[in-house]
Amino acid sequence: MMSTPRKAFTLTGAAALAFLVGQPAIADDHSENAADTEMTKGEKKLADILEGRVAGEPTRCIRTRPNERLRVVDDTAYVYGSGRTIYVQRTKNPDKIDRDDILVSRRFNASQICKLDMVHTVDRGIGMFTGAVFFEDFVPYTKAEQVKEAS
Repeated sequence: MMSTPRKAFTLTGAAALAFLVGQPAIADDHSENAADTEMTKGEKKLADILEGRVAGEPTRCIRTRPNERLRVVDDTAYVYGSGRTIYVQRTKNPDKIDRDDILVSRRFNASQICKLDMVHTVDRGIGMFTGAVFFEDFVPYTKAEQVKEAS
């Protein structure tokens, strides 16, 4: 009976070291980690922006003005407006939000921006397409003292 030749293999780098010390090459840690429960840098910045404000009922569209302020919170949200009420737009993929990208939209109504508007991003430096943006509902945040006065 003829035996088939066995192929030799070589372990290199981390895999070789792991084999030698009897540990898996890639640790798969599913334990709760303190870093997992901490707020990201973007979430902290958004919390600072929203401090003293109360969330309202989400809405599909918001009114916009030519000089309306737009703040980009990397990996977190777009924040529209200033003053009494601001609107937070987290999008379907907030991890793709980047202040180095410029929003380009095709609006159905010139005075509003809506959940169903077609929006994409282009790189601020070279102007190339960088992705599509899918809006969620806009969440209004109003200053808390003004909410109390209205009640």
